[in-house]
Order: sequence, then structure tokens, then C-alpha cells
Amino acid sequence: MPALACCVDAAIFPPPGYATVAGESSLPVVLPGTFPDGPLLPLTNTTTAVSSLPCPWSPSHSASLYKINGWGAPYFSVNSSGSISVSPHGLETLPHQEIDLMKVVKKVSEPKSLGGLGLQLPLIVRLPDILKNRLESLQSAFDSAIQSQSYGSHYQGVYPVKCNQDRYMVEDIVEFGTPYRFGLEAGSKPELLLAMTCLCKGNPEALLICNGYKDAEYISLALAARKLALNTVIVLEQEEELDLVIEMSKKLAVRPVIGMRAKLRTKHAGHFGATSGEKGKFGLNTMQILRVAKKLEQTGMLDCLQLLHFHIGSQIPTTSLLADGVGEATQIYCELVRLGADMRVIDVGGGLGIDYDGSQSPDSDNSVGYGLEEYASAVVQSIQNACDRKFVKHPVICSESGRALVSHHSVLIFEAVSASAPVAPTMDSLGLGLDYLADGLTDESLSDYRNLTAAAARGDFETCLVYADQLKQRCVDQFKEGSLSLEYLASIDNISELVSKAIGTSDPVRTYHVNLSVFTSVPDFWGIGQQFPIVPIQRLDEKPVVKGVLSDLTCDSDGKVDRFIGGETSLPLHELVGQGGILGSGGGAGYYLGMFLGGAYQEALGGLHNLFGGPSVVRVSQSDGPHSFAVTRVVPGLSCGEVLRVMQHEPEMMFETLKHRVEECVHGVDSDDDDELARDTLMSGLARSFHNMPYLANTATAASFYEKNNNDNGGSDYYGDYYPDEDYNYNNSVAVVGEEDEHWTYCVA
Repeated sequence: MPALACCVDAAIFPPPGYATVAGESSLPVVLPGTFPDGPLLPLTNTTTAVSSLPCPWSPSHSASLYKINGWGAPYFSVNSSGSISVSPHGLETLPHQEIDLMKVVKKVSEPKSLGGLGLQLPLIVRLPDILKNRLESLQSAFDSAIQSQSYGSHYQGVYPVKCNQDRYMVEDIVEFGTPYRFGLEAGSKPELLLAMTCLCKGNPEALLICNGYKDAEYISLALAARKLALNTVIVLEQEEELDLVIEMSKKLAVRPVIGMRAKLRTKHAGHFGATSGEKGKFGLNTMQILRVAKKLEQTGMLDCLQLLHFHIGSQIPTTSLLADGVGEATQIYCELVRLGADMRVIDVGGGLGIDYDGSQSPDSDNSVGYGLEEYASAVVQSIQNACDRKFVKHPVICSESGRALVSHHSVLIFEAVSASAPVAPTMDSLGLGLDYLADGLTDESLSDYRNLTAAAARGDFETCLVYADQLKQRCVDQFKEGSLSLEYLASIDNISELVSKAIGTSDPVRTYHVNLSVFTSVPDFWGIGQQFPIVPIQRLDEKPVVKGVLSDLTCDSDGKVDRFIGGETSLPLHELVGQGGILGSGGGAGYYLGMFLGGAYQEALGGLHNLFGGPSVVRVSQSDGPHSFAVTRVVPGLSCGEVLRVMQHEPEMMFETLKHRVEECVHGVDSDDDDELARDTLMSGLARSFHNMPYLANTATAASFYEKNNNDNGGSDYYGDYYPDEDYNYNNSVAVVGEEDEHWTYCVA
């Protein structure tokens, strides 16, 4: 039977920053006259590879591709080894002080038998040196603005603990902020208890700002804090809270310091400005402010009113909007001074934004058009100008800059464990073979195939696509009716994929499956579309050749990351080696990615979707050891049992139920000894499952399910008897490390 040779060469040209990948592009083509009398015959196949000159790739190319120098400066960069490097002291970091994140992952994830900490990923790496640098940079920016403008008072900030309530991080802020009278802000009773406890070790002048809705218990607690010599200010969010403050202060015989939150006319138009403006959720309007001042005067407590607070919204995009709001609030402050209040502090709230995408654009919720210095200068100048016009003494300036303070210090590291199949269909993968394909197709389907091959022969690619889609749909309809087998349908799918690949319309984006829960670790991406920079932390000296999206472990279609900084719908990634890290043994052998700038809100907002608990957490400080870092604190992620307990389940009783079922169902084949060994092995595996983390584990950990535990003491409490050994038994404790290894500077649990 005659046949024609036809080759369709197609090259897929990815966007800049990606490698050009060529693949097989030839189509099976037959003479139109061979249908339906003869078999479908593939024509001679030839594949022409896309020729291209070698393009050297360097770490600087990766830094540009992922915009690291934009969003990461001055803390994150790419080192000569192609790994993400941390400059813990910002611009003052010396070369030998830089920390290689891949070395941290290696030390943390390697088994203890190899000198590591044996922690399971995902992992949050806290960098307290960055936290200290951010606090000092914020303080320095205000100090410089105050000095340059001859402002008549000082700045003392507070950290709003709602951004991240982690105990050790809050304690760090209090410690680092002590020289600057840096305080805390609380918005609920638990947060107030937390703040009170931490500030007992802080500067006695540090402010304790009490925001949020309040009841009598909240106010009593705040007044108790004042009795404990903490510099506490009760900020009125609602007018009726004043009556409670007056009543409780008389009962407890405590003279309160009172603030008010004002609703400004100035409104932030972006997503983060929803709480601003006259219709905002919090604060008092002008009439309410006047009534509060009058009532305080009538009760002889007007001198207690000392602070004015406002909040335009998070991620304020421009200093012009900031200056407008600060100027309006300062006018209210000056009017309260005129009315006789003993005003001393103006609290400009939060809103100091960070640049998530490195664009320095004021037109996006993911960026801002200013830096710390411009922000501080705008605040100081606006307050000074308004006060000078009214001949009012310059107030102490307070801000609640949580996002800008803590976002950079935390890096979420997770592993890509597999990816969707990268191999496109070829002529050899058509299943049944073209010779037999015609037997199962209808006349209409054969006609579509005839037209498809004819269009391919003359190079009419658009027509090829039309007939390929039509052929596929007819075969899908046949399959649904039961007249076409699964093998035939798979072959047609392969032909359709070949056509799409040949003419360059196939989707080049692959799905990378990551050992992570988006709902637990990146809730703002799912909830409000917040974008965070995500970057491979390794192999950045290699050119990424894949466009990918990230799919998490949860059984939810929203559990994916498919929008990235810069408006991209895919992320440049590298080919996985082998099957990814899940089949490895830890210790940095996999493919690791980092999500940056997520230190604010993500941990506080994370849920337990699919009962995935939080990641493991390590505190990594700069050290003068050979690898520049020390792991000073280790907090393993929640175990399966601990996550179940949060949802009111009782792991011990659950284990007892399973234990009884094992005793009923598991029987050995030859002897009672076999019975006992089989039962013990299964119960040991079940016990380990309760104590291990919910995330995917490497092969060695998974295999241990069927290993007999050697801690059996012969007692009746199998949950205790089968509690894993020290390599697994770390979920209920925090390890503080202080030992030094000859190869690493780190802490050993």
C-alpha cells in the first residue's frame, strides 16, 4: 500500500528564563485513499531537533529570573554553589557569616545516626538575626527622620502579636527591643496574657497597647497589667467600652491610661484597606470621640485620655496616602489637646508594607512604592506639620508594624516529591497500533482521521487541530455509549496529544506534587490570593527547563499554588532527579523549594485541613563555626496523635480499640509464637503512626511501620510500650541545643 512520508517539526519556545525543549513532533499520516479498505499505516517518521547554541547559566541568571534581588534584598541571594544564601545581618553581613539554606536542610533532615537532627519536612526556618535587623532598621529609620526634621519627641514601636504569636519569636522581639522601649500590642485576652508575661522582662517604658473588642474581663486584665507596673493603654474601639473602663477602674482602684481609635475619612482603596474609612469595622467617629471626651471630663478622668490610634489598612501602597491619613489623625489629636485631654502618644497603627514581588510598584497589593526611610519620614513630617500649625507639643510616635517586622525572618521549606509525566506520547506509545485502530472506529471517526492526516500532509496545522478535537470527541461519545474499549480510547488520546505537541498547542506546564498543605502553611494564598515568592533553594546554577505549578497533599482542588509573583501562572523549575525526594532517605537529596516573606499571619491563620498539622520549626542563628550557623531550638511538627487530639479525639483510646481488633483478627500460620510476633509487629507500626507527623515520610521511615519495636516492657499499655524510640519521640518537646560538632555548629536534641 502506498504511503507518503510527512514530518511536522514543532518547537516550543518558552518565555525568557526557560530552556527550549524539543520533542518528537511527527504525525502518523496515510494516503487519504487508503480508508476504509486498508489499515491505518504510519508514515516514515523523522524528528528534527531544535538546534541551539549552548547557553551558559549562572546563579546570577537565577537571581534575575526569580527576582530575588528585588524581594530578597538585603537578606536573601544566590551563592556561587547555586543555593539560596541568607545574610542574617542585612547589609552589615560579612561574607563568612552568610548561611547556606541547603546546609541547614541537610543538618535538620539527616537522621541522627548520621549526625543530623532527624526532623521531618515541611520545615519553618526562623532567623532571629534577621528579626533583630528588621527591628533595628525600623527604629533607625524613625530616629533618622526625627533627627533630620528636628522633631520634638521620639519613636517607640509595638509589635502586634496577632501577626505571629510564636512564644520564642515574641520573646526575641521583647529582648531585641528593650534598648528602644519597644512594646507589644494585643487584640484578645490570650494575646494580652502573652504580652503581659513577655513584657515583664522588657523595658518598663515599653507600651502595652490593648486593642480589639473588650468585655469587663478584658478590661480588668488590662488594669491588672497596669497594677503590675506595665505601661498599659486601653484603646477604646467602641463607645460603650468607656463605661466598663470607668466602672472597673473604680472597683480595682486603678487609674487607667486610655486611648481612642479614630475612624478616618482617609481610605485605602486596596484589598487590605477594608477596615479603613468611615464605614470601617473598628473605631469611633467624630461625634463619638466628642462624647467620650465629654464623659471623661464629667467623671474627672479627661487626663487619662493620652493616646490616639488609627489604622488606614495593611500594605499602604504610597507615602502620599499615608501622609494624608496621618495628617487627618493628627488634626484630631490636636483637637483633643484643645479640649483638655492629656495627649501624649499618636499611634499610626500598621500599614508599613513589604515588597513581595520586587517590583516596588504602588499599584499592587503585592508591593509598595517606598522603603523604611520614606515611610518614617512621611509619618514624622505629617505629624510635625499638623502639630506646628496648632502649636501643639510633638507627641511620641508609635506604630504597629507587624508585617514589615516579622515577614522576612521566616522561611518555609518543603520538598517536591514527584511531578506529572514529562514524556509526551510517541508513535510507539499508541497502544493498539495504527494497523488495528480502524477496526473500532465509526465511519465518521475514520473520516475525521482521514481529514486529519491529509491536513498534516499539507502542513495545515489549524485544520489538524480541528479534526483531532473532533475525532477525540466522537471517540469519547463512543466510549460513554459502551461501543469503544478503554484501549482504543487511550490510543485516540495519544494521537490527540501527538497532534497538540506537533503544532505547539500542548500545555507545557507540569504539576509538581509537594509535601505541604497550602491550607495549613500558606492560608493567605488560598483565602485572599496573596502571593509569596517561591524559589528552589538549590540547583540555581542550573537552567530551569520546566514550567510548573505546585499541588499539595490535601484532598482539595484548591490545594495548589498556580499564581506566582509578577503575575505568572507557572514557576520555572528543574527536572526532578529520579522520583524526587520521597524515595530518598533525607539529608538534602531531594528537590527543595522555599516560600519567603511568610513570617506574618500564615502560622496564626493556618488550619488543620485533612488533619495536616504545622511544619517542624527550627531556630537558626548566625555562628562563627565552620558552617556559619547554629540550630538553637527545635520544635518538631505535630504528630498524627496530637492533631487528632486537637479535634477532640483520644489517641490512647483509639489505639486501644485498634489493639483489640488486632488481637481478634491477626493469627499466625504455624504457631502461637507466630501469632504473637505478627500482633506485636502490627501494633508497633500502629503506635508509630500515631507518633509520626501526618506528612509524607521517606522510605526508611515508612518501612519502619512493620519493624518490631524493641521498647516492649511486657506491660499492658501497648500505646506506651510501643512508643517510638528517641528518633521519633520528639513531638511533645522543644529541644534546645548547645553542643558543638566537629563538622557542624548546631544544637543536638
